[in-house]
Amino acid sequence: MRAAIDGPRAETTGLMPPGQAEVGILGTARGEQTILLQRALKARGASVQIIHPKKLSCWLPSVGVTGVTDNEETVRLRDLRGLVVRWLPGGSLEQVVYRLNVLHRLEQADLRVINSADTLERTVDKHYTTSLLASAGLPVPRTLVTERYDDAMRAVREWGSVVIKPVFGSQGQGMVRADDPNTAHRVLRALEMGHYLYYVQEYLPHEGVDYRLFVINGRVRGAMRRRSAGWCTNIACGGRAEAFRAPDSFCQLALASSELLGADYLGVDILCSGGKPFLLEANGIPGWLGLQTVVECDIADELAAYVLGIC
Repeated sequence: MRAAIDGPRAETTGLMPPGQAEVGILGTARGEQTILLQRALKARGASVQIIHPKKLSCWLPSVGVTGVTDNEETVRLRDLRGLVVRWLPGGSLEQVVYRLNVLHRLEQADLRVINSADTLERTVDKHYTTSLLASAGLPVPRTLVTERYDDAMRAVREWGSVVIKPVFGSQGQGMVRADDPNTAHRVLRALEMGHYLYYVQEYLPHEGVDYRLFVINGRVRGAMRRRSAGWCTNIACGGRAEAFRAPDSFCQLALASSELLGADYLGVDILCSGGKPFLLEANGIPGWLGLQTVVECDIADELAAYVLGIC
């Protein structure tokens, strides 16, 4: 099977020689976390290439997958020691499926991909993530995902206050809280015009606080409290990071989520309501800029060490 996937190592004009690009980062040179990870990897002696996720080509049967770096050089990805995914852009269904299939193909060719294509598929879609967590008996808010307006409005009437989220999204962007059927009606009809799904989640009362735990290789490496004057606590939406020592109950939820999703590293969001913790999200391409301001360890270096097999 390996021969069928890779074929002979044929020469291809314009390719960098094997070994020159030791670790790849799928992202852009403008991404802050990509830059930090690149520096950390280099500080540990690795050579690093940033590869744009929109510039991947799959050559069959011989060469395999090539990518274009931020320096406009072409590399053969199977020659890398590992590939860290820091950005998977949206796009058409064809584009999204193709990029994930490329990652699957690279893994079949024995390239270590962090996080794996399977994990990314489980975490990029909030519906799929929440379904997996709920099926495993982990605590999640009451949630409805549907294309039916009537069912969505039924959930609003039964639950009272709800949060309507994009199925694909991050950093809290695009979330809307609806406290009454009239507001929900306007939001749902607008989504209907764009042919979007309805992802409706019960609003859990809280005091403007939730928690982010950062897991690497089955260990919680950092945690923060996010505080906001409003209901949305994401840093990108105005929340502020505070130092926080995660209790064992939170760590157990984060680690159970990471194991369930098969993650090399994971950002887990937890909210307490009524004295009980709930899993809000699990992010397979988590950021750490806010977290880094309140923890002593160097998150990028911790991740780099894991990528290089040092820890």
